[in-house]
Amino acid sequence: MLNDISAFRADPLMLELAVRCQVPTCLMHLLGLPKAIPLKPHYEDVVAEVKEHLRAQADLAVRAGFARENIILDPGFGFGKTVQNNLALLKRLRELVELGYPVLMGTSRKSTIGRVLGDLPPQERLEGTAATVALSIVYGASIVRVHDVKEMARVVKMSVAVINGWEEE
Repeated sequence: MLNDISAFRADPLMLELAVRCQVPTCLMHLLGLPKAIPLKPHYEDVVAEVKEHLRAQADLAVRAGFARENIILDPGFGFGKTVQNNLALLKRLRELVELGYPVLMGTSRKSTIGRVLGDLPPQERLEGTAATVALSIVYGASIVRVHDVKEMARVVKMSVAVINGWEEE
């Protein structure tokens, strides 16, 4: 798997590599470039802008010969975004899912959780992470990136049972 936090913008060879290898590739939204992430980002509508950026980069990849089924989108929760931006991305995640690609959410232990819960350090953000992981699944994320695997696997299992129903094993 390739994980490109610039969605083929920082290194022109990354798209070439992706096309040649044809492996699942995660395209992340990032305002600016990795070495120049703005400290005070400004968006008119963060969800619409992230959606348009990811759509354009996915289209670029497909036009270059990359297999559509290998594209994974990541809205870049916590990267060049304010707390309000991150919360809006989570709340409106379904709008990104509408693009028709799997969406990856990486909310685990992020500073947004710490800020909302009273400036908690990363190791004390388990409950906030659980809430954001559950909401990510409810709103359509296909993949969640987490630190606390056992606990979050349980959160995902419970969320999926609520969405799809549950049959005793």
